Amino acid sequence: VVDMTTGEVLAEAGTVVTEELAIKIQNAAVPSVMIQTDIKNEKVLSNLAVDINAYVDFDCKELGINEEVYYPVLAEILAENETEEELKDAIKRNVHELIPKHITKEDIFATINYCMNIEYGIGSEDDIDHLGNRRIRAVGELLQNQYRIGLSRMERVVRERMTTQDLEGVSPQTLINIKPVTAAVKEFFGSSQLSQFMDQNNPLGELTHKRRLSALGPGGLSRDRAGFEVRDVHYTHYGRMCPIETPEGPNIGLINSFASFARLNEYGFVEAPYRVVDKSDPENPRVTDEVVYLTADEEDNYTVAQANEPLDAEGHFVHNNVSGRYREETSQFDKKRIDLMDVSPRMVFSVATSMIPFLQNDDSNRALMGSNMQRQAVPLITTEAPVVGTGMEAKAAVDSGVCVVAKR
Repeated sequence: VVDMTTGEVLAEAGTVVTEELAIKIQNAAVPSVMIQTDIKNEKVLSNLAVDINAYVDFDCKELGINEEVYYPVLAEILAENETEEELKDAIKRNVHELIPKHITKEDIFATINYCMNIEYGIGSEDDIDHLGNRRIRAVGELLQNQYRIGLSRMERVVRERMTTQDLEGVSPQTLINIKPVTAAVKEFFGSSQLSQFMDQNNPLGELTHKRRLSALGPGGLSRDRAGFEVRDVHYTHYGRMCPIETPEGPNIGLINSFASFARLNEYGFVEAPYRVVDKSDPENPRVTDEVVYLTADEEDNYTVAQANEPLDAEGHFVHNNVSGRYREETSQFDKKRIDLMDVSPRMVFSVATSMIPFLQNDDSNRALMGSNMQRQAVPLITTEAPVVGTGMEAKAAVDSGVCVVAKR
C-alpha cells in the first residue's frame, strides 16, 4: 500500500492489518486496498474521508470541523493555500464542501463494498437496537421539520403571486401570506401524536413526563409492528435509559424514561457519565475524579467497573478482581483491564425508580409498578419530608419547577 501523494510505502504485501495501520491508510486517502481472507482476496474501497488533523498543524474544531473531511476538496485547499491564515480562511469558507451533507459517489461505492465484504468476515453487522444506532429527535427538531414544511408552502404561494401580480405596485404584504407557517405549527402542537397534555398529578409526574422517550409517533414504530427485540432491555441502555420504568400493556418497552445522569449530545445520541481510571502505573490503576460523558458506541471500547467497587484512600482498587462490564458481558475483570468506573449506582435508573428505597431487594416487576404509581400519588397540602428516602427526593422536587426556592 503506497501513499499516492508522498510515495511513502505504508504497508508491505502480507502485513497483518492493525487498527493503527488501518487509520493510517485511511488518512492517506488510499482509494482501495486488497485484503487476504481465508476464502479469497477482497478489495476494500475507501469513501475518501480523512482526519484533517493529519494534514494541518492547527486545531480545526473552532473552524466548525469536528468530523472526518472529504479528501478531494481538502487536497485542493492545501494545494492553493500556503500560509496558516489562508488555510484557515479557505477551510472556514468550504466547511460544507469538506463535510458534505449529501452522499458522495465514493460513499455509495464504499457502502456496497462494505456489505459485500461482510460475507468474507471483513467488517461487522450493525445491531439495530444498539443505542449507537438510534438517536433521539427532541421537540426542537420535530418542530423545525414542521416549520420547514410551512415555510416551503409559503414560498410556493409567494412564487405564484410574483408571476401573476403586477410588479409595479407590489408590496411584501400583498405577496406574503403567513397562514401556511402558522397552520403547520398549530397542527404540530394541536394534533401530533407526541404533543400530549402534561401529567400534573404531582411534581414527579411532571418531571417524568418531560423526561420521557418514545419509539412511537411519526417516523417511529407502531405498537402492532414492534417486535420483542425493540422492546427488550439492551446492554447499551445502561446509564442512558431506565430498564425498570416503562408502561405495562401494549406500550411496554416502546416508551422509556431517561436515566438520572444521562444527557443528550448535539447529534441526538444519549451519553452516560463515567469516572476516568488513570493508568500511568499499569500494575495499580487509580480512579480519578475526572468525569467523561460517552455515547454507546464509544463505551463499547472500554471495560467499566461498577460504582460501589471498594477503593482505598488514594483511589486504587482494593481487590485484584473487579466487578465490571465489557459490552454485554458482566463478570469479574483483572483491575489492570479497567478503563472507566460508574459515577453512582443510581445512574442506571430514572428519577422515579431512584426514589424507591432499598430498590435492590425488590422484584423488578413490582419496582416497575412502584415507579409508575408514584406519579399517580396525590400531593399533601402541607409538604413533608419522607421518613425513609433515598436522597433523590429534594432534587426531584426542586428540578420539577413547582417549588419556590431561594437563589442562594
